[in-house]
Amino acid sequence: MALIQDWVPPTRGNWELILYYWQIGYPALSLAQLATSWYGMGKTSVESRLNIPGRVAWFFMECPGFTLLLYIMNTLPKQVGITHLPWQNKILAGLFVIHYLYRAVLFPFIQPSMSPIHAAVFLLAATFQVVNATCIGAYLAAYGPVTDAEWSAARAPFSTAQFIVGVAIFAAGLVGNYLHDEELREIRRTEQRRQEKVVRGQQQKGKTRVSVDKHYSVPEAMLFRYVLYPHYFCEWVEWFGFWVASGWSVPARAFLVNEITAMLPRTIRGRQWYINRFGEEKIRKKWTVVPGVY
Repeated sequence: MALIQDWVPPTRGNWELILYYWQIGYPALSLAQLATSWYGMGKTSVESRLNIPGRVAWFFMECPGFTLLLYIMNTLPKQVGITHLPWQNKILAGLFVIHYLYRAVLFPFIQPSMSPIHAAVFLLAATFQVVNATCIGAYLAAYGPVTDAEWSAARAPFSTAQFIVGVAIFAAGLVGNYLHDEELREIRRTEQRRQEKVVRGQQQKGKTRVSVDKHYSVPEAMLFRYVLYPHYFCEWVEWFGFWVASGWSVPARAFLVNEITAMLPRTIRGRQWYINRFGEEKIRKKWTVVPGVY
């Protein structure tokens, strides 16, 4: 049963239309971020009546991606008469789900703290997830290679070797993304423990009103030694691997390009934020996001 007739899941014609505008429209919209310094989440979160608690907003704006992909994978093949999907389609769908089980479900609840997220950011992120899952899900479920012969043709001349290499790149990016996220979390946990100790000491002295401040520092572990945003870089590595494994598919390429154009403006603003807070001398020797490039 379709959630929205001809659109969720989409017919081939509607899928091609969505994918076309996804490729050309979203990068232009994302790069428009460069024209403004406002971004309503993370370090640049500001007070607003339209703010949503960080953990709640993150969970509900990220979950539509993998849940919609699973829905399309389970309904669209039957609608177009496909009775069996190749193992490659299932593995690629599994990689997508694994990433978002971490990014959408686990990530917000293991963060020591999360700043509020503005409703505008929430809506844009949720829209990204819905459109991206529609493009990739429909490709894997029906409109991409759906037989072994089609997969061999799509990835010629490398066939299974290319798929394995792509999955390995994806796995390396996923692990790197988690480890660098964990380094940021540990910095916050350490500072949180220090401030809690200070609070307890002040309370023991009879002080009833005690403030706990936000804490920021420049990480130096792993790739943070050379790059300000290695966790972003590792996520791009993930989706590059996904693109390789998919046989250089258009939906996977669109996802990679859209991820980069969505996140790159944040790194540009973020570098300036680091310079303003910690000084040019401490930051100037670090790349922003891609080692050796930018």
